[in-house]
Amino acid sequence: MNKPFKDRETAGRQLAQKLIQYKGKAAIVLGIPRGGVPVAAEIANALNCPLDVLLCKKIGHPAQKEYAIGAVSLTDSYLIPHENVDPVYITGEIKIVRQRLEEMKKRFSVNNHFSVAQKTVILADDGMATGRTMIAAIRLLRKSHPLKIILAIPVASGSAKQLILSEVDELVLLYEPEWFTGVGAFYENFQEVSDEEVIQLLSQHHGQFNTVSSN
Repeated sequence: MNKPFKDRETAGRQLAQKLIQYKGKAAIVLGIPRGGVPVAAEIANALNCPLDVLLCKKIGHPAQKEYAIGAVSLTDSYLIPHENVDPVYITGEIKIVRQRLEEMKKRFSVNNHFSVAQKTVILADDGMATGRTMIAAIRLLRKSHPLKIILAIPVASGSAKQLILSEVDELVLLYEPEWFTGVGAFYENFQEVSDEEVIQLLSQHHGQFNTVSSN
């Protein structure tokens, strides 16, 4: 079977073609580390927009860690209410996640972020399986008051698409397969993205734009 995408960079360039109307606008491209960053970098290149990362991670349900019940950034959090989830668990998870985010921030040398307030945010990842983690991330991002949020995704399951449509102002989705077996199944090359690659991509773009502290 022919796979729709050669690699993340190819997917990013294809997404950029669908977003060309935002070239020269007050927009910022955010990649979800690590796999979403090469996708986002290609979009940022084509649109001549700043590139940054969305430093946030999900909080998993205590009985099923892969099931997202919220998201945490370095300065904020968003929680989806669930019965029988101990507040002590939530407090502990937020602390653990923030420690991991601090480590990511140090690794990626992200000292300053671009403010997203009143800007069009193009949020990119390399694919979306369930959409639950993405919903939590988007709701957390909303708290920073962007003008609009556009989600740019090369491939997603039909169920994830339906979940996410009401959460974003615009969804740019290149491929919705009839059968979804995992994001990597739709790429010829789906090698893990290294920290070094993320650092290089961010450094290239941060040198082109003036950074300001985020809200």
